[in-house]
Amino acid sequence: MDSYCTRMNLLQQGAEARLFAANFCGRSCIVKERFPKKYRLQEIDEKLTKKRLSQEVKALQRCRKAGILTPIIYFVDTTRSIIFLEKIDGETVRQHIFSVRKMQEDSSYHSIYPMAREIGKILAKLHDADLIHGDLTTSNMIIKTSDNKLDKKTNEIFLIDFGLSFSSSLAEDKGVDLYVLERAFLSTHPNSEELFSVLLDAYKDVSKKSSSVLTKLEEVRQRGRKRSMIG
Repeated sequence: MDSYCTRMNLLQQGAEARLFAANFCGRSCIVKERFPKKYRLQEIDEKLTKKRLSQEVKALQRCRKAGILTPIIYFVDTTRSIIFLEKIDGETVRQHIFSVRKMQEDSSYHSIYPMAREIGKILAKLHDADLIHGDLTTSNMIIKTSDNKLDKKTNEIFLIDFGLSFSSSLAEDKGVDLYVLERAFLSTHPNSEELFSVLLDAYKDVSKKSSSVLTKLEEVRQRGRKRSMIG
């Protein structure tokens, strides 16, 4: 590897990219490498990879301009389709929900409501900036805990993995984005309907375009139910 990046350790490999833990100019970082797909024609694969890399970089930059916490981009290698990103220390929202539920005596989600409201506010900002994440799950959100000036713990939520992101002003696309997250909540965290409702209430309070988006969300839900009934 180049001199600016050392100690590449594979963390995971998905369908689209590999993630490595590394050190970039003395900083801990995450390296995301989009690798060639042999099942696609080379020309098509190269164009698609370049497009998705560009969309991901732009989405991360626009998020930070909109006040949404995302990893800082350290470096982009367009030749090898690699992004060097800030490593966010913390646990995913998925891990946090599981750990909280394991420690408490009842099976309710009440103690997690503040976090759900914060996520709703973040997604409202995301969609009002006409950004679609494309793969919203509780695994693609990281909670970072830090000390403030009063020596009190503060939690910040970062959005990660914008590999399927794109720009859109359509309420339909935003409704689908929320639907993907809703399905992720319900499949990963049983009986979390009320928790997701809290998230949507916060989204509605913050977003300037929530009415049309939530209407589309309900339409997408209806289509999903029809598909389930048909099988």
